[in-house]
Amino acid sequence: MQTQNSLKLSSNALKILEKRYLLKDDSGKIIETPTQMFIRAAKTASMADKIYGDDYKKSFKEFFNIMNNLEFLPNSPTLMNSGTKLNQLSACFVLPIEDSLESIFDTLKLTAKIHHSGGGTGFNFSHIRPEGDIVNSTKGVASGPIKFIEIYNTTTDAIKQGGKRRGANMGILNSNHPDIFKFINAKQEFNFSNFNLSVNVTNEFMEKAQKNENYWLINPNTHKKIKEVNAGKIFDLLVYNAWKNGDPGIIFIDEINKKNNFGTIESTNPCGEQPLLPYESCNLGSINLSKFVKNNNIEWEELKKTIIIAVHFLDNIIDINNYPDDKIKKITLENRKIGLGVMGWADVLIILNIAYNSDEALQFSEKIMSFIQSTAKNASLEIAKKRGSFPNFKKTKLCKNYDYMRNLTVTTIAPTGTISIIAGCSSGIEPLFALSFVRNILEGAKLLETYELFKKESVAQNFYSEKLMLEIAKKGSVKDVNEVPKNVKRIFVTALDIDYSWHVKMQAAFQKYTDNAVSKTINLPENATIKDVRNAYLLAYKLKCKGITVYRYKSKPEQVLNINYSQKCQSSSCQ
Repeated sequence: MQTQNSLKLSSNALKILEKRYLLKDDSGKIIETPTQMFIRAAKTASMADKIYGDDYKKSFKEFFNIMNNLEFLPNSPTLMNSGTKLNQLSACFVLPIEDSLESIFDTLKLTAKIHHSGGGTGFNFSHIRPEGDIVNSTKGVASGPIKFIEIYNTTTDAIKQGGKRRGANMGILNSNHPDIFKFINAKQEFNFSNFNLSVNVTNEFMEKAQKNENYWLINPNTHKKIKEVNAGKIFDLLVYNAWKNGDPGIIFIDEINKKNNFGTIESTNPCGEQPLLPYESCNLGSINLSKFVKNNNIEWEELKKTIIIAVHFLDNIIDINNYPDDKIKKITLENRKIGLGVMGWADVLIILNIAYNSDEALQFSEKIMSFIQSTAKNASLEIAKKRGSFPNFKKTKLCKNYDYMRNLTVTTIAPTGTISIIAGCSSGIEPLFALSFVRNILEGAKLLETYELFKKESVAQNFYSEKLMLEIAKKGSVKDVNEVPKNVKRIFVTALDIDYSWHVKMQAAFQKYTDNAVSKTINLPENATIKDVRNAYLLAYKLKCKGITVYRYKSKPEQVLNINYSQKCQSSSCQ
């Protein structure tokens, strides 16, 4: 663990912090620095040590150092809300929706509360009876799940998370629901801008889809078989819509529950990396791996120390958190799930001269994630020896392999959108999106980002020039720039230059050593085919991923990341 106290942030990091994270007074004036924000978060997390009679002053220093050194950052709500009146520190929630108006609108009310506090929510709408079904109490006709997703989306549109960002949702429907065709086509008809949509598919469905065999749709209200359809046609429609606009994704629900140690999972958080039980919440954090590369090697001991501190931090958050609802508090405390992940993975590969789309990168990813997983498990075990295992421990499969365990889960790979900007590293386990691109953020602001390591590498190899960088910025890639040496093109490969198979294989490699799930976008170039999407989905199933999301560049009229900044973002309009 490094000990320097200076905090070096990019101009974009400062803009993000000022816009979303730093505390403001009633007039909107910023009243803290980034370092003071980390002090606030570290102090809040360390207060849990008082409950157990531990040295909270020592913990405060450790928590502060790993954040201020940008070696580890917790999820956004922890940075935003720590030490405030709100003090809601979790990012991920799953809420149940049953087949009644009371359940639907009680959950909607709680959703609004969670979004206002900065959290994201996931739902499975499969318990709602299909459109046109008879409602026994009134003899009326049921609206079906799509209509209620529309209501949830409209409500979310009116609420900013903590007044700082729009709410995010995951909407899921099981593949055997009678409204599955309408659900798969939903984003063609409705502007569900605040929802990611995914289909829960079983192993049975996937096998039948590949064989073009029939599959029964079942009414969730009566549990009766409604209609026999060709599973291959459902799959083909799903693939087409994912190619056309990025939705829906797939959740391999059997794989999730096979690896799940307690209860039955039906849904995930908005980006799919956190499968949760009904009413369960989870707080996440990510280690900036680029901070642990020195002399072309990983500093394993330093990484180990940071993992141990990070697990302690995340476990403390569970105790000090202000939960939006008593039901959420109860199950979260009973299972004490945390999700420690990584960011800066592409940076590490570049520094070590390893191509992202290579077998060497896959092998190294398994090595580093298995190290993080085992170290985090041991850290959780050691905390449990002092503070006790999570209350449901004896009911879970974990008790067969461990005598103690503080947390039901310890690892998650999150997308790390804005926290990776703050940390000054690449996001999650993604490759570089582009060497230069524009990021659209809240309220129309645009951030021009140019990859710093490329500029440094360019200078070192004596081929950097303003003209060359402008050409690369316009293209976003070194692939077609003749002046760039081949070895640099190999290392600085970008997301749209990488074949879908390498994207999927990288996700699967990290998933092998991750308790929860992996958020990874399978980025495809604009000219990718429907067959490419189909093959990506089938490969993800074969490699036992827990879910998959694809996005074909420019398949939506508006997208967060754009390559050609000369058209999207003139210097006078970029913030």
